[in-house]
Amino acid sequence: MPRDTYAQRQARRADPLETIWLDALPEEAVPAFEAALQRVCPSVAIFRDEATDTWRVEGVRPCGQGDEELAGALAIAALVSGIAPPELQAAPVESDGWLARTVEAFGEQEIGAGFLVRPTHVPDRREYGRMVLKLDAGIAFGSGEHGSTRGCLLAFHRVAQDRRPLRRLLDLGTGSGILAMAAAKRLRRPVLATDIEPWSVRVAADNAKMNGVGRLFRARLADGWRDRHVKAGRPYDLVFANILARPLCAMARDLAVGLAPGGTAILAGLLGTQVRMVLAAHRRHGLVLERRLPQGAWATLVLRRPA
Repeated sequence: MPRDTYAQRQARRADPLETIWLDALPEEAVPAFEAALQRVCPSVAIFRDEATDTWRVEGVRPCGQGDEELAGALAIAALVSGIAPPELQAAPVESDGWLARTVEAFGEQEIGAGFLVRPTHVPDRREYGRMVLKLDAGIAFGSGEHGSTRGCLLAFHRVAQDRRPLRRLLDLGTGSGILAMAAAKRLRRPVLATDIEPWSVRVAADNAKMNGVGRLFRARLADGWRDRHVKAGRPYDLVFANILARPLCAMARDLAVGLAPGGTAILAGLLGTQVRMVLAAHRRHGLVLERRLPQGAWATLVLRRPA
């Protein structure tokens, strides 16, 4: 008997729900605090206040769920972004059918000419011209809705068309595993997919099996380039890193060392205003910009190590 997905199990619950939010965030702090709320909220959104040029990050969760985990995540977000954590606010919302409606609202998504993301509640049917990736919006980041994930898939579609050999593949901060699955399906090569969160590793491995690439997909709990298995796989021909701007800058040297000559890195998780900072960090280590793909407020960078 097939197991229910996380979203389907949650949809049947009747727990009281609450909206939690953080106001008046500077733009550069948005990715870190958005990631913090995603730890405990099935749905997270960001809004810009044009009058003050600040941002609001808002999520919905069962009341009080993951309070301790959220507190730790907010503290890390404050440390990463370098600002004092704003006050977390909360208000109750109607729970009847909300999560079920959320599941139904997550429909198929066409991403460029290459991919279609299909949630499990949508019936399977043959899709001509696009690769189908089956997964649900859930506790691990990466359902194809976010601009950074879409940008990575669009960038990968173009990189894969270049017909350069891509044999060693790495996905840092894999989340749901969507990028690593796309690479495994398209290239038919093994992919090492890592994350610092245990549940993301489990979700990614389950998604890979559901998409028929379990044998090509190696999910590991790892802290970036420090992990011995990540180091042992060097040099990589293709690296995905959909993380945050500051960690990307901190890992620039390791990325340059870990890429093969002529290798490609697809970086995301940064706002358009953070592109210059991220580019500068990587150019200092010899990487060159090949392409920039804007997706709303977000940007994806394709970098190359010269051959």
